[in-house]
Amino acid sequence: MVAIDMAKVILICGKICSGKTFYCKTLQQKYHAVLLSCDEIESQIFHHTLGDRHEIVKVDIQKYLHKKAIDIISVGSNVVLDWGFWTKAERSNVSHYYQSMGVSYEWHYVDVTDEIWKRNILSRNEAVVSGKSDDYYVDEGLLNKIKSSFEVPSKDEIDCWYINQM
Repeated sequence: MVAIDMAKVILICGKICSGKTFYCKTLQQKYHAVLLSCDEIESQIFHHTLGDRHEIVKVDIQKYLHKKAIDIISVGSNVVLDWGFWTKAERSNVSHYYQSMGVSYEWHYVDVTDEIWKRNILSRNEAVVSGKSDDYYVDEGLLNKIKSSFEVPSKDEIDCWYINQM
């Protein structure tokens, strides 16, 4: 195993509609990074039609993107991973994975107030309904899943705590 010091993986933690993708695009420009997104693959290849298979396919996509991140890092480019990393266990497992591969990484958390979060969800859903976005609609079931599953990271887990005010 060769330690890869020049490039890094930036891992973005946050809820759906917290502003992660906007933040990722900012980081992509700042660090001249390749942006890897589960949502992009689900949209472009599966057209958000996975239904009951969503969680199984998402895990496979994430494994694939972690391997691609290593490939990209190995040629000296930075990577931004744009997905939520909702649980402490997932964040810990991913940290151990990159540590074991000798890859530098940073955790960034996109924090958002409940008021802005709700506004972002409404805006996203309006864009989906009007055909202006191919994102998936955030329905009550998904909101309940987020509320019951998302674990706000502790300060010691995160290298950069970004507060989204938009």
